[in-house]
Amino acid sequence: MYWNNILYTSDEKPLEKLVNGYSMTSVFRKIAFIGDSLSSGEFEACDKDGNKSYHDMFDYSWGQYIARNNGLTAYNFSRGGMTAKEYLESFAENNGFWDKDKACQAYVIALGVNDIYNGGMKEIGSVDDVKNRNDSTFIGAYGEIIRRYKEISPDAKFFFITFPDEDDEAKKEQCEAVIKELYNLADYYSNSYVIDLYKYGPVYNKSFKDKYYLYGHMNPMGYILTAQLIDSYIDYIVRHHYNDFKNIAFVNSGL
Repeated sequence: MYWNNILYTSDEKPLEKLVNGYSMTSVFRKIAFIGDSLSSGEFEACDKDGNKSYHDMFDYSWGQYIARNNGLTAYNFSRGGMTAKEYLESFAENNGFWDKDKACQAYVIALGVNDIYNGGMKEIGSVDDVKNRNDSTFIGAYGEIIRRYKEISPDAKFFFITFPDEDDEAKKEQCEAVIKELYNLADYYSNSYVIDLYKYGPVYNKSFKDKYYLYGHMNPMGYILTAQLIDSYIDYIVRHHYNDFKNIAFVNSGL
């Protein structure tokens, strides 16, 4: 056993090592996954007449795969079509997601597709909107979601998932602008980290989607692959920031 490869990993890049079995994500006993259809295990069905229907099947969500793999409790704070603005203004409240009894040790946030690409808020905004409590932009609303959960669980860890690289020039500028602001959010808020799938993950091109997509959403294999990527990335972050996670067992314990 080459222990140096496990214990001393300063030169390692994210996703160089994909987890197999229990990962360092297991340090969390309760995680919330905040997002849209791709966080909900949504499947897109199409009948013989070409009519589409959409179905959130949480057991197939990548968050629940991570939970089963690591023996932890995962909440799907998600729904197909979700935006940061709707989550903040009504969805979380209506579903009890601000409730103290659902406080988690970690929150993984994967929002933005519907805000930026699918006719939602459109204006990206910046961390200045967060500082000024302006939730009319995507980053402003996103930052307000974080603030609300920090009130509920002050010492929790936060992971912000970027868009993947879709090899689409039309989306490139907006995508990179959002990613820049997610890094700024991670600098602004304590206990926050970026899961940068755009830089370190696979390219979601035609070849990828032929294997892992069903129409406009993922198929079961795609959600399993996503679970492995997110799990491996969180494992990487924990292993490279051991001091940040030494007291994670005490979060929300009263100790």
